[in-house]
Amino acid sequence: MRKYLMRLTLRQLQVFRAVCETRSYSRAADEMALTQPAVSQQIRQLEELLDQPLFEYVGKKLYLTDAAEALQRASADIFGRLESLDMQLSDLRGSLQGQLSLTVESSAEYFVPHLFAAFRQQHPEVGLQLTVTSHAQALRRLGVSRDELMILSQVPTNMNLEFNPFLTNHIVAVAPAEHPLCQHERLSLQELTAWPLLVREPGSGTRQACEAFCHDKRAHFAQTLQLGSQEAQRAGVLAGLGLALLPRHAVSSELASGRLRELPVSELPLQHSWCVVHPRDRRLSPVAQSFLEFIRSNRSRINALNLSL
Repeated sequence: MRKYLMRLTLRQLQVFRAVCETRSYSRAADEMALTQPAVSQQIRQLEELLDQPLFEYVGKKLYLTDAAEALQRASADIFGRLESLDMQLSDLRGSLQGQLSLTVESSAEYFVPHLFAAFRQQHPEVGLQLTVTSHAQALRRLGVSRDELMILSQVPTNMNLEFNPFLTNHIVAVAPAEHPLCQHERLSLQELTAWPLLVREPGSGTRQACEAFCHDKRAHFAQTLQLGSQEAQRAGVLAGLGLALLPRHAVSSELASGRLRELPVSELPLQHSWCVVHPRDRRLSPVAQSFLEFIRSNRSRINALNLSL
């Protein structure tokens, strides 16, 4: 090993990782509770130590150099091993301790807290660091091995990933309770196309699945309104802006109260499996491994839990 690498500090690597994640010195400073000059100084010291530039601006965007990408991979391994050591020491003391780092698509944020609560009943000393992101952003994070575990609805086939399906995602058509379509006992997907459809932003996994499904069924909506989240979609349907195709668990409260109605569309629900995903060559921490084993051995319980949300 080159001796100068022994002068790297964990604090420098923490600041470096924050800049990589946020692509901004100022946002990294906020995340680390530092001043921007302090962040700049830490990065400058790293660059002097490595004798390589780590970041470069193209226009107003910050990009990682090849050296930064190599350091990012190494730092992820270093911190992963430290976290694994902490968990192993806790295990030696007789209890599983540590933090589960979990990234999920935004469509899963409604049931993941219930899922983690069930896991925490068995391991009460485990904490949670939950990151909610879009499908497209999740795939980018997978590309740099940022996360130990991730929950996705559509797993890419061009990456070296291990995945375990564990929960059925039922996507249904919903409308306000007073909508004329609610008077029908049976509908076709084609009959919905006369009404505006509220859709997610490009890159959303749910939107991609729904667009492919509608295309396959030759159901073309002449008018769509793009909203930025499932919360906005749900609020838009309640406000009478149009219909939406949403995971049933995301609108379970509104369906139970009668504020929204699930339309009796013969081709629905559209069903996909939620999967827990991790890079195949990544060694999981004891906490991540325990969470994965919990999901594998409790699929029927998890699906029953989802129906009751």
